[in-house]
Amino acid sequence: MAAPDPIYELYYWPSIQGRGEFVRLVLEEAGVPYVDVARLPARQGGGAGAIVRILADEGGGMPPYAPPVLVAQHLRLAQTAAACRYVAEHHGLAPADEHERRRADALMLTVMDLVLEAHDVHHPVGGALYYEEQQAEALRRAPLFTGERMPKYLGYFERVLATNARGEGRALLGDELTYPDLALFQVVAGLSYAFPHAMAALAPLVPAVMALHAAVAERPRIAAYLASPRRLPFNEHGIFRHYPELDPPR
Repeated sequence: MAAPDPIYELYYWPSIQGRGEFVRLVLEEAGVPYVDVARLPARQGGGAGAIVRILADEGGGMPPYAPPVLVAQHLRLAQTAAACRYVAEHHGLAPADEHERRRADALMLTVMDLVLEAHDVHHPVGGALYYEEQQAEALRRAPLFTGERMPKYLGYFERVLATNARGEGRALLGDELTYPDLALFQVVAGLSYAFPHAMAALAPLVPAVMALHAAVAERPRIAAYLASPRRLPFNEHGIFRHYPELDPPR
């Protein structure tokens, strides 16, 4: 049988996980066909040029600001949280209840706040500068992030898991996985790569968060994705970067 035609196009930088990975995880868990456009060969319309074209194209109405950009039929969505929510609501990965959907929004946006702060550890002055040009500032910021902000954020999600009696520690909302669970999985994976010593010290204080991360990794579609070449490795060009000097042994 022929492979099903993709119903989604994802536009994101082809060599990093970055914010596009949050969208990929929802698409993978949903089990829907999609094409990661910029990872196609340039002769097929891929490469970094695909990003440039989608950002410059105003033929679809409001142009997107920055990747990731999700295209579904004639709809183009930028912003990670918006793209994740759209896929989730169309494929059973968002709460059915209206109030719970708004809580899912809040949780997802809180994850995105954490992602921004994680990025700004290694780029505290500006994204246009190389890490080496702002290393002194990064060395000052890193202990504040790992010592104060990481515990505050992950401690918050630990409290959310504890208050969700229906989830029994396996879900942030209700008794089924929703897209904020996938986002929290990715954050824990990224922080574990970038700050392994800090995460090793923090993990015993957030056992439910770590258990959710492990449970998501074992889901059949996610496990298959993680083992596939579609899952790019973390590297020092994305959001979560491992610089040993920013994460000394505890």
